[in-house]
Amino acid sequence: MGNSYISKRLASFGYAFSGIAAFLRSEPHARIHALATIVVVAAGCWYKIATPEWIWIILAITLVWITEMLNTVIEKIMDHLSPQLHPKVKFIKDVAAGAVLVAAIAAVIIGAVIFIPYIF
Repeated sequence: MGNSYISKRLASFGYAFSGIAAFLRSEPHARIHALATIVVVAAGCWYKIATPEWIWIILAITLVWITEMLNTVIEKIMDHLSPQLHPKVKFIKDVAAGAVLVAAIAAVIIGAVIFIPYIF
C-alpha cells in the first residue's frame, strides 16, 4: 500500500464529510435532526442512561440520519431526472419520505421506552 492508496482513502473521508456538511447546510430537516440528536444525547448524559440504552439510542439516531440522507439523495436524483411532475416520481419520493417517517416513529418509541422511566 503506497501513499497513493492512503491519500485516496483520506480523500474519500473528506468527500463524505463534505456531503454531511452540504446536507446540514441545504436541508431544514437535517438541522431538525441535528437539534434532536443534541437534545437526546444531552438527556442521555443527564439521566446517565445505561450502556445498552445508549446502544439503542445510537441505533435510533443513526437510522433516522441514514434514512433522511438517502431520502434527500433520492429526491435530488428524481428532481434532476424528472423536473416535471410525474406520478411515478411522486410515488418514489413519497415512499422515500415514508421510510424517514417510519425511522422517526421508531426513534420516538425507543426514546420513550428509555426515557419515560427516568423522567417519572
